[in-house]
Order: sequence, then C-alpha cells, then structure tokens
Amino acid sequence: MTAIHVLDASALIAVIFREAGSDVVEPVLKRAAMSAVNLSEVAAKLIDRGYTIADAQASVQAFQLDVRPFDNGQALAAASLRATTRSRGLSLGDRACLALAESLNATVLTADRAWATYDRVDLIR
Repeated sequence: MTAIHVLDASALIAVIFREAGSDVVEPVLKRAAMSAVNLSEVAAKLIDRGYTIADAQASVQAFQLDVRPFDNGQALAAASLRATTRSRGLSLGDRACLALAESLNATVLTADRAWATYDRVDLIR
C-alpha cells in the first residue's frame, strides 16, 4: 500500500511558490490528501498575494488533491485536539489537518515547526 500524506496549507504553499521544502512535497502530491479547511487557507493566502478567487481555485485544482470535507466527525476530532495543542498555538486549521491525518493513518507534511514533536508529522524544511 502506498503511503498517504496529508498536506498542511504551508506544504502546498511551498510548492505553489517554489519555496524551500517544495522538493519534499512534490513527489507525494499524487497521493496526498488535504482538509477542506486547509484548502481554504491556501486559497486565502493566494488571494492575499493578489490572485483572484478564480485564479486561486485554478491553481489549487491543478494539483488534483484528494480534498476531504470537514464534516461532523472531523470537527469533533479537531476539537478533541484543542487541549493538547493549545500550548503550541495550533489553529483550527492545524487541528483539522492533524485530525485528518489521524483518521487516515497518514503523515502530515508541514513547514510549521510548532508541530515538530507530534506523531505523524514531518517537517518539510
């Protein structure tokens, strides 16, 4: 079975803008998943950099990621992580990413060093 990776917004942003760490993310894109919450974060970052919503959508869709809905189960799983992630300042998007990885028995790829000590997390830089 091929390993599945869950991408944090920072991982996909690294690929889009060819930042450090993109070389770690690119080889796993075809088998990567992402929470819809993190997809929203990526689109917002693109809009912050001057993309239209249509351009942001096209940029993200080009990767053909397996975007998973943030449904009731994911919402509750992310909420359950609040107590253990609060001290590191992890956001709802961060917890959504971790919850998805847990549900898929997958590894998260992120550039966010605050996650470094969590199981299932690999830093891309």
